[in-house]
Amino acid sequence: MTQTSSGMVSPAPSSFFSASAQGIALVAIAGVLWGTSGTAQYLGAAGLSPFWVGAAQLAVAAAFLGLSLLWARRGSTGSLVLRPRQAGLRLSSFFWASLGIGGYSVFFYAGLQMAGVGVGTAVAIGSSPIWAGLLQALVLRAPLSPLWWLGTLVSVAGGVAMVMGEGGSSQVSWPGLALCLLAGLSYAGYALVNKRLVSHMSPKVVNFYVFSGAALLALPVAALYAGAPQWSLSAVLVVVYLGAVVSGIAHLLFSMGLRHISGPTGVALSLIEPVAAFVLAVWIVGEHQPWVAWVGLAAVLLGLWVVVKAEMRG
Repeated sequence: MTQTSSGMVSPAPSSFFSASAQGIALVAIAGVLWGTSGTAQYLGAAGLSPFWVGAAQLAVAAAFLGLSLLWARRGSTGSLVLRPRQAGLRLSSFFWASLGIGGYSVFFYAGLQMAGVGVGTAVAIGSSPIWAGLLQALVLRAPLSPLWWLGTLVSVAGGVAMVMGEGGSSQVSWPGLALCLLAGLSYAGYALVNKRLVSHMSPKVVNFYVFSGAALLALPVAALYAGAPQWSLSAVLVVVYLGAVVSGIAHLLFSMGLRHISGPTGVALSLIEPVAAFVLAVWIVGEHQPWVAWVGLAAVLLGLWVVVKAEMRG
Protein backbone atom coordinates (compact mmCIF):
# COMPACT_ATOMS: atom_id res chain seq x y z
CA MET A 1 0.00 0.00 0.00
CA THR A 2 1.14 3.58 -0.69
CA GLN A 3 -0.02 6.93 0.70
CA THR A 4 -0.90 9.78 -1.65
CA SER A 5 -0.20 13.47 -1.06
CA SER A 6 -3.81 13.95 0.11
CA GLY A 7 -3.32 11.34 2.81
CA MET A 8 -5.45 8.63 1.16
CA VAL A 9 -4.14 5.08 1.01
CA SER A 10 -4.07 3.41 -2.41
CA PRO A 11 -3.02 -0.10 -3.49
CA ALA A 12 0.59 -0.54 -4.51
CA PRO A 13 0.90 -0.61 -8.31
CA SER A 14 2.74 -3.92 -8.26
CA SER A 15 0.26 -5.74 -5.98
CA PHE A 16 -1.72 -7.28 -8.86
CA PHE A 17 1.46 -8.15 -10.72
CA SER A 18 2.84 -9.93 -7.66
CA ALA A 19 -0.36 -11.93 -7.10
CA SER A 20 -0.65 -12.91 -10.76
CA ALA A 21 3.03 -13.84 -10.98
CA GLN A 22 2.68 -16.03 -7.92
CA GLY A 23 -0.34 -17.80 -9.38
CA ILE A 24 1.38 -18.33 -12.73
CA ALA A 25 4.48 -19.74 -11.01
CA LEU A 26 2.44 -22.19 -8.91
CA VAL A 27 0.51 -23.48 -11.93
CA ALA A 28 3.73 -23.74 -13.94
CA ILE A 29 5.32 -25.92 -11.24
CA ALA A 30 2.18 -28.08 -11.22
CA GLY A 31 2.48 -28.47 -15.00
CA VAL A 32 6.07 -29.66 -14.67
CA LEU A 33 5.02 -32.26 -12.09
CA TRP A 34 2.17 -33.43 -14.34
CA GLY A 35 4.68 -33.83 -17.15
CA THR A 36 6.55 -36.51 -15.18
CA SER A 37 3.57 -38.91 -15.23
CA GLY A 38 4.33 -40.44 -18.64
CA THR A 39 7.97 -41.12 -17.79
CA ALA A 40 6.95 -42.59 -14.42
CA GLN A 41 4.48 -45.00 -16.05
CA TYR A 42 7.06 -45.92 -18.69
CA LEU A 43 9.57 -46.81 -15.97
CA GLY A 44 7.34 -48.98 -13.80
CA ALA A 45 3.58 -49.30 -14.44
CA ALA A 46 3.48 -50.92 -17.87
CA GLY A 47 1.79 -54.06 -16.56
CA LEU A 48 -1.11 -52.25 -14.86
CA SER A 49 -4.25 -51.28 -16.76
CA PRO A 50 -4.42 -47.53 -17.49
CA PHE A 51 -7.91 -47.51 -15.93
CA TRP A 52 -6.48 -48.75 -12.66
CA VAL A 53 -3.54 -46.35 -12.88
CA GLY A 54 -5.97 -43.43 -13.09
CA ALA A 55 -8.39 -44.68 -10.43
CA ALA A 56 -5.71 -45.76 -7.95
CA GLN A 57 -3.91 -42.48 -8.54
CA LEU A 58 -7.04 -40.60 -7.44
CA ALA A 59 -7.42 -42.81 -4.35
CA VAL A 60 -3.79 -42.30 -3.32
CA ALA A 61 -4.16 -38.55 -3.87
CA ALA A 62 -7.22 -38.45 -1.60
CA ALA A 63 -5.37 -40.39 1.11
CA PHE A 64 -2.29 -38.17 0.77
CA LEU A 65 -4.34 -34.97 0.98
CA GLY A 66 -6.28 -36.30 3.95
CA LEU A 67 -3.10 -37.17 5.85
CA SER A 68 -1.54 -33.80 5.04
CA LEU A 69 -4.70 -32.08 6.25
CA LEU A 70 -4.64 -34.01 9.52
CA TRP A 71 -0.95 -33.22 9.95
CA ALA A 72 -1.56 -29.52 9.38
CA ARG A 73 -4.36 -29.53 11.96
CA ARG A 74 -2.61 -31.66 14.58
CA GLY A 75 -3.29 -30.33 18.06
CA SER A 76 -6.19 -28.24 16.76
CA THR A 77 -9.75 -28.69 17.95
CA GLY A 78 -11.12 -27.75 14.52
CA SER A 79 -13.33 -30.25 12.73
CA LEU A 80 -12.63 -31.70 9.31
CA VAL A 81 -16.35 -31.97 8.61
CA LEU A 82 -17.23 -30.03 5.48
CA ARG A 83 -19.52 -27.05 6.04
CA PRO A 84 -19.65 -25.39 2.62
CA ARG A 85 -22.73 -23.31 3.41
CA GLN A 86 -20.66 -21.28 5.87
CA ALA A 87 -18.66 -20.08 2.87
CA GLY A 88 -21.69 -19.60 0.64
CA LEU A 89 -21.00 -22.81 -1.31
CA ARG A 90 -23.16 -25.76 -2.25
CA LEU A 91 -22.31 -29.43 -1.97
CA SER A 92 -23.17 -29.73 -5.66
CA SER A 93 -20.04 -27.69 -6.43
CA PHE A 94 -17.88 -30.41 -4.89
CA PHE A 95 -19.80 -33.06 -6.81
CA TRP A 96 -19.22 -31.31 -10.14
CA ALA A 97 -15.52 -30.80 -9.34
CA SER A 98 -15.17 -34.49 -8.42
CA LEU A 99 -17.06 -35.50 -11.54
CA GLY A 100 -14.77 -33.29 -13.60
CA ILE A 101 -11.46 -34.66 -12.35
CA GLY A 102 -12.79 -38.24 -12.19
CA GLY A 103 -14.36 -37.95 -15.63
CA TYR A 104 -11.12 -36.63 -17.05
CA SER A 105 -9.24 -39.67 -15.78
CA VAL A 106 -11.79 -42.17 -17.14
CA PHE A 107 -12.45 -40.45 -20.49
CA PHE A 108 -8.76 -39.76 -21.07
CA TYR A 109 -7.54 -43.33 -20.64
CA ALA A 110 -10.51 -44.79 -22.51
CA GLY A 111 -9.94 -42.33 -25.35
CA LEU A 112 -6.25 -43.18 -25.56
CA GLN A 113 -7.04 -46.86 -26.00
CA MET A 114 -9.33 -46.11 -28.95
CA ALA A 115 -7.70 -43.10 -30.60
CA GLY A 116 -4.05 -43.83 -29.83
CA VAL A 117 -1.69 -42.10 -27.44
CA GLY A 118 -0.52 -39.37 -29.82
CA VAL A 119 -3.87 -38.25 -31.21
CA GLY A 120 -5.69 -38.78 -27.92
CA THR A 121 -3.23 -36.73 -25.90
CA ALA A 122 -3.28 -33.90 -28.43
CA VAL A 123 -7.08 -33.75 -28.46
CA ALA A 124 -7.60 -34.06 -24.69
CA ILE A 125 -4.91 -31.65 -23.51
CA GLY A 126 -5.24 -29.32 -26.48
CA SER A 127 -9.02 -28.98 -26.20
CA SER A 128 -9.14 -28.29 -22.45
CA PRO A 129 -8.09 -24.58 -22.58
CA ILE A 130 -10.46 -23.99 -25.50
CA TRP A 131 -13.29 -25.58 -23.53
CA ALA A 132 -12.34 -23.44 -20.51
CA GLY A 133 -12.43 -20.25 -22.57
CA LEU A 134 -15.83 -21.14 -24.05
CA LEU A 135 -17.29 -22.04 -20.65
CA GLN A 136 -15.95 -18.80 -19.18
CA ALA A 137 -17.61 -16.78 -21.95
CA LEU A 138 -20.90 -18.67 -22.36
CA VAL A 139 -21.65 -19.91 -18.84
CA LEU A 140 -19.92 -17.38 -16.59
CA ARG A 141 -20.52 -14.46 -18.98
CA ALA A 142 -16.91 -13.29 -18.64
CA PRO A 143 -15.32 -13.49 -22.11
CA LEU A 144 -11.55 -13.46 -22.39
CA SER A 145 -9.45 -11.03 -24.40
CA PRO A 146 -8.44 -11.64 -28.04
CA LEU A 147 -4.81 -11.68 -26.84
CA TRP A 148 -5.59 -14.59 -24.52
CA TRP A 149 -7.25 -16.51 -27.35
CA LEU A 150 -4.31 -15.83 -29.65
CA GLY A 151 -1.78 -17.19 -27.15
CA THR A 152 -3.95 -20.19 -26.32
CA LEU A 153 -4.50 -21.18 -29.95
CA VAL A 154 -0.78 -20.83 -30.73
CA SER A 155 0.07 -23.04 -27.71
CA VAL A 156 -2.57 -25.62 -28.65
CA ALA A 157 -1.27 -25.76 -32.22
CA GLY A 158 2.26 -26.19 -30.88
CA GLY A 159 1.14 -28.97 -28.56
CA VAL A 160 -0.54 -30.80 -31.42
CA ALA A 161 2.64 -30.47 -33.49
CA MET A 162 4.72 -31.85 -30.61
CA VAL A 163 2.52 -34.89 -30.10
CA MET A 164 1.93 -35.63 -33.79
CA GLY A 165 5.63 -35.15 -34.53
CA GLU A 166 6.34 -38.07 -32.22
CA GLY A 167 4.22 -40.27 -34.46
CA GLY A 168 0.44 -40.09 -34.47
CA SER A 169 -1.92 -42.74 -35.75
CA SER A 170 -3.10 -42.39 -39.32
CA GLN A 171 -6.41 -44.11 -38.54
CA VAL A 172 -9.04 -41.91 -36.91
CA SER A 173 -11.28 -43.38 -34.21
CA TRP A 174 -14.23 -41.00 -33.92
CA PRO A 175 -15.53 -42.55 -30.66
CA GLY A 176 -12.00 -42.25 -29.25
CA LEU A 177 -11.77 -38.60 -30.31
CA ALA A 178 -15.16 -37.94 -28.72
CA LEU A 179 -13.97 -39.43 -25.43
CA CYS A 180 -10.81 -37.31 -25.53
CA LEU A 181 -12.90 -34.19 -26.17
CA LEU A 182 -15.03 -35.15 -23.16
CA ALA A 183 -11.81 -35.49 -21.16
CA GLY A 184 -10.81 -31.95 -22.11
CA LEU A 185 -14.28 -30.64 -21.26
CA SER A 186 -14.24 -32.47 -17.91
CA TYR A 187 -10.92 -30.96 -16.91
CA ALA A 188 -11.98 -27.46 -17.99
CA GLY A 189 -15.16 -27.76 -15.93
CA TYR A 190 -13.17 -29.01 -12.94
CA ALA A 191 -10.80 -26.05 -13.13
CA LEU A 192 -13.57 -23.44 -13.26
CA VAL A 193 -15.53 -24.99 -10.39
CA ASN A 194 -12.34 -25.53 -8.41
CA LYS A 195 -11.45 -21.85 -8.74
CA ARG A 196 -14.74 -20.90 -7.10
CA LEU A 197 -14.22 -23.44 -4.32
CA VAL A 198 -10.65 -22.41 -3.43
CA SER A 199 -11.68 -18.75 -3.48
CA HIS A 200 -13.83 -19.47 -0.41
CA MET A 201 -12.12 -22.39 1.34
CA SER A 202 -8.66 -23.81 1.98
CA PRO A 203 -7.17 -25.55 -1.10
CA LYS A 204 -6.20 -28.51 1.10
CA VAL A 205 -9.79 -29.02 2.27
CA VAL A 206 -11.22 -28.55 -1.21
CA ASN A 207 -8.81 -30.97 -2.89
CA PHE A 208 -9.27 -33.62 -0.20
CA TYR A 209 -13.02 -33.75 -0.74
CA VAL A 210 -12.82 -33.36 -4.51
CA PHE A 211 -10.30 -36.19 -4.95
CA SER A 212 -12.14 -38.41 -2.47
CA GLY A 213 -15.30 -38.01 -4.52
CA ALA A 214 -13.40 -38.56 -7.76
CA ALA A 215 -11.87 -41.80 -6.44
CA LEU A 216 -15.29 -43.10 -5.41
CA LEU A 217 -16.52 -42.42 -8.94
CA ALA A 218 -13.48 -43.83 -10.78
CA LEU A 219 -12.77 -47.03 -8.85
CA PRO A 220 -16.01 -48.83 -9.86
CA VAL A 221 -15.45 -47.78 -13.49
CA ALA A 222 -11.93 -49.25 -13.42
CA ALA A 223 -13.24 -52.51 -11.96
CA LEU A 224 -15.97 -52.66 -14.63
CA TYR A 225 -13.73 -52.01 -17.63
CA ALA A 226 -10.41 -53.53 -16.52
CA GLY A 227 -11.38 -56.27 -14.06
CA ALA A 228 -9.13 -57.10 -11.13
CA PRO A 229 -5.85 -55.10 -11.09
CA GLN A 230 -2.53 -56.88 -11.66
CA TRP A 231 -0.24 -55.31 -9.09
CA SER A 232 3.54 -55.45 -8.92
CA LEU A 233 5.99 -53.67 -6.66
CA SER A 234 7.03 -51.26 -9.41
CA ALA A 235 3.38 -50.52 -10.26
CA VAL A 236 2.59 -49.77 -6.62
CA LEU A 237 5.56 -47.40 -6.34
CA VAL A 238 4.56 -45.60 -9.53
CA VAL A 239 0.92 -45.24 -8.44
CA VAL A 240 2.03 -43.88 -5.05
CA TYR A 241 4.25 -41.34 -6.82
CA LEU A 242 1.48 -40.39 -9.25
CA GLY A 243 -1.06 -40.03 -6.46
CA ALA A 244 1.06 -38.16 -3.94
CA VAL A 245 3.09 -35.94 -6.27
CA VAL A 246 1.44 -35.74 -9.70
CA SER A 247 -2.11 -35.53 -8.34
CA GLY A 248 -1.79 -34.50 -4.68
CA ILE A 249 0.98 -31.92 -4.60
CA ALA A 250 0.52 -30.74 -8.20
CA HIS A 251 -3.22 -30.13 -7.90
CA LEU A 252 -2.71 -28.44 -4.55
CA LEU A 253 -0.28 -26.03 -6.23
CA PHE A 254 -2.71 -25.65 -9.13
CA SER A 255 -5.55 -24.76 -6.76
CA MET A 256 -3.39 -22.26 -4.88
CA GLY A 257 -2.44 -20.67 -8.18
CA LEU A 258 -6.09 -20.38 -9.25
CA ARG A 259 -6.63 -17.99 -6.35
CA HIS A 260 -4.59 -15.40 -8.26
CA ILE A 261 -5.34 -16.06 -11.94
CA SER A 262 -8.38 -16.91 -14.04
CA GLY A 263 -9.51 -20.51 -14.47
CA PRO A 264 -8.98 -20.55 -18.26
CA THR A 265 -5.45 -19.19 -17.85
CA GLY A 266 -4.70 -21.93 -15.34
CA VAL A 267 -5.94 -24.55 -17.81
CA ALA A 268 -3.92 -22.97 -20.65
CA LEU A 269 -0.78 -23.02 -18.51
CA SER A 270 -1.30 -26.75 -18.01
CA LEU A 271 0.11 -27.06 -21.54
CA ILE A 272 3.45 -26.91 -19.73
CA GLU A 273 2.74 -30.60 -19.06
CA PRO A 274 3.57 -31.83 -22.61
CA VAL A 275 6.62 -29.54 -22.60
CA ALA A 276 7.94 -31.19 -19.44
CA ALA A 277 7.06 -34.65 -20.76
CA PHE A 278 8.87 -33.85 -24.02
CA VAL A 279 12.04 -32.76 -22.21
CA LEU A 280 12.01 -35.82 -19.95
CA ALA A 281 11.47 -38.14 -22.92
CA VAL A 282 14.55 -36.70 -24.61
CA TRP A 283 16.71 -36.40 -21.51
CA ILE A 284 15.84 -39.56 -19.52
CA VAL A 285 14.22 -42.01 -21.95
CA GLY A 286 16.59 -41.03 -24.76
CA GLU A 287 13.97 -40.45 -27.45
CA HIS A 288 14.96 -38.64 -30.65
CA GLN A 289 12.37 -36.10 -31.73
CA PRO A 290 11.83 -34.78 -35.28
CA TRP A 291 12.15 -31.11 -36.14
CA VAL A 292 8.35 -30.70 -36.22
CA ALA A 293 8.17 -31.57 -32.53
CA TRP A 294 10.86 -29.01 -31.69
CA VAL A 295 8.99 -26.32 -33.65
CA GLY A 296 5.86 -27.28 -31.74
CA LEU A 297 7.75 -26.93 -28.47
CA ALA A 298 8.77 -23.38 -29.42
CA ALA A 299 5.18 -22.55 -30.39
CA VAL A 300 3.85 -23.79 -27.03
CA LEU A 301 6.31 -21.61 -25.14
CA LEU A 302 5.58 -18.60 -27.34
CA GLY A 303 1.83 -19.03 -26.94
CA LEU A 304 2.09 -19.41 -23.17
CA TRP A 305 4.16 -16.22 -23.02
CA VAL A 306 1.29 -14.43 -24.81
CA VAL A 307 -1.24 -15.97 -22.39
CA VAL A 308 0.80 -14.71 -19.45
CA LYS A 309 0.94 -11.24 -20.99
CA ALA A 310 -2.84 -11.29 -21.43
CA GLU A 311 -3.35 -12.39 -17.83
CA MET A 312 -1.08 -9.66 -16.48
CA ARG A 313 -2.94 -7.04 -18.52
CA GLY A 314 -6.30 -8.34 -17.39
